[in-house]
Amino acid sequence: MKQFIHEMTEKILNGGKIAFDEAMKIMSITESDVESLEALYEGANEIRKKFAGNKVDLCTIMNAKSGKCSEDCKYCAQSAHYHTGIGEYDLVDYDQVIERAKEMEREGAHRFSLVTSGRGVDGEEFEKLVEMYGRLSKETSLKICASHGIISHEQALRLKGAGVSMYHHNVETSSDYYEEICTTHTYQDRLDTIRNIQEAGMELCCGGIIGMGESVEDRVKMAFEIGELGVKSIPVNILNPIKGTPLGDLELLSPVEALKTMALYRFVIPDCYIRYAGGRMILGELQKIGFRAGVNAALVGNYLTTIGSKIEDDIQLIRCEGFDI
Repeated sequence: MKQFIHEMTEKILNGGKIAFDEAMKIMSITESDVESLEALYEGANEIRKKFAGNKVDLCTIMNAKSGKCSEDCKYCAQSAHYHTGIGEYDLVDYDQVIERAKEMEREGAHRFSLVTSGRGVDGEEFEKLVEMYGRLSKETSLKICASHGIISHEQALRLKGAGVSMYHHNVETSSDYYEEICTTHTYQDRLDTIRNIQEAGMELCCGGIIGMGESVEDRVKMAFEIGELGVKSIPVNILNPIKGTPLGDLELLSPVEALKTMALYRFVIPDCYIRYAGGRMILGELQKIGFRAGVNAALVGNYLTTIGSKIEDDIQLIRCEGFDI
């Protein structure tokens, strides 16, 4: 297996592409095969150095509207279909937004995104968001991102015009498994929004969640499907099961399985940001291995409904691994 990984690494470094069956073979590495795992991590790191450089991209999010979501995504604490006890509130005001954005800017984040619960946004709520983004782009030096669910082409153009450079919209899992985690909208609905984002000229941040009961084949298929979308940033979330949701009693994905998946994503999509996102705290001290295994971006600070990390701690860790901030 170790020799096979070296061959795959050289193939990618020389401009080739990994095939699906080759990716599946890599994912068959067992946790006890330490030498092969180390070869995988080293290979992903070499690919990252060649195709994505040495700079780590740090983004932070603000939960700008919480709970009461009409959708039934089985992993999500914000769905109105489940009783999880999370706080619920309507769209925050701009004073709260600019205070948080400037704090994150001072602490060293590169990007700032507002995230709202719900299928999408429209009417007065959307107009308020457009105004907020216009002001944020003038009053901070942060790159402005947005995450507001399903949007139309016209809405995408409005957000782009207000200064939003990147829109976040995950596929969440493979197309085959999607109906197992959500029934209130389709995988195609997500692809339609992705097309709207790209046609409006925004960069795309699109990843998913691993550890939702999907098969290894689903996990690999998601990588290949994302790779066909022209993605700039791939957030890889590790499910942190939340009581009250249908997935609340699932066992945590093993840290090695999570790291192996992230390393594989670097083989499949060599030149993008592979971004640590929600759930990475599950890895504990092993987080540093990810930065040696293809990861070159991170969601820092708190997440939507769970506690994240202190930005200064992340920056210290990243610098210790030899990256530029």
